[in-house]
Amino acid sequence: MNGILVVDKPKGLSSFDVVRQVRRLCQTRRVGHAGTLDPLATGVLPVAVGQATRLVEYLMAGEKSYQATCRLGIVTDTQDSEGRILQESPWQQVDRAAFDAVLADFAGEIRQLPPMFSALKKDGQPLYRLARQGIEVERQLRTVRIASLAVDAFAPPDVTITVRCSKGTYVRTLCHDIGQQLGCGAHMAALRRLACGPFTLVESHSLEDLHSLAEQGLPLPLVSPAAALAGWPALAVDGPVLERLRNGVAPATAELDGTMPAAGELVRFLTEGTLVAIGRCAPGGYGKRPGDFEILKVFPKVDD
Repeated sequence: MNGILVVDKPKGLSSFDVVRQVRRLCQTRRVGHAGTLDPLATGVLPVAVGQATRLVEYLMAGEKSYQATCRLGIVTDTQDSEGRILQESPWQQVDRAAFDAVLADFAGEIRQLPPMFSALKKDGQPLYRLARQGIEVERQLRTVRIASLAVDAFAPPDVTITVRCSKGTYVRTLCHDIGQQLGCGAHMAALRRLACGPFTLVESHSLEDLHSLAEQGLPLPLVSPAAALAGWPALAVDGPVLERLRNGVAPATAELDGTMPAAGELVRFLTEGTLVAIGRCAPGGYGKRPGDFEILKVFPKVDD
């Protein structure tokens, strides 16, 4: 069994809780998720099964979209509603114009300080474990990109926003920082992931539906590895080129039909719609290796 299950994660479960359930459903331990969601959060969680686990790093690299509820007037130690209240301040002076003006400052590239309650590690120790002991360590500011921000509902003290952002963006930190700039403080009261890379809520399935399919002996709605990378250029391979590629030998562009990708672009190699390998276009050869591509991963022929 190989592919991606797009799960609509419910509130109260960790991402790894979902992985555990998918392991049981698919009867394999080779399962991994692409992009952590905290227990408070719901929404799109791509879960890779079998050979597709080798794609997780690429699936995580794409943009993500969220709908978040920013609650004004309360600052917590976790920057969300599950944390301990650190400060309460009046929020009534914040009108829509003031909120919109501050929100505009967070569009584009911004710098974020990762929260202590996060899975980032210090000397091999997750920061959230240190935070629970009351220990705070120095963290480095990180540059992230906010592609778009929009207000969905303005009903102070709650303001619901939709955020499209780069990998590594902490939406609860965004809510916290918006509150600091407004002068009243804020935290994230709710979060729903609307999209993760190419996957959206439209393609997602509840755990209940997946369990129901399994109980009926029906196939699970796995997205094939080739389809999971549908946004990448596809190059068809067959015959001797395919056999060499299965052994990690990159083809030359002269051996392939179709429009060639640009230098540095990631590509997928397919045979009869099945993913054989992924690589990066490197005209003129990669180092001392032959061909015009750097082969990143080769996928063995398997029977699904």
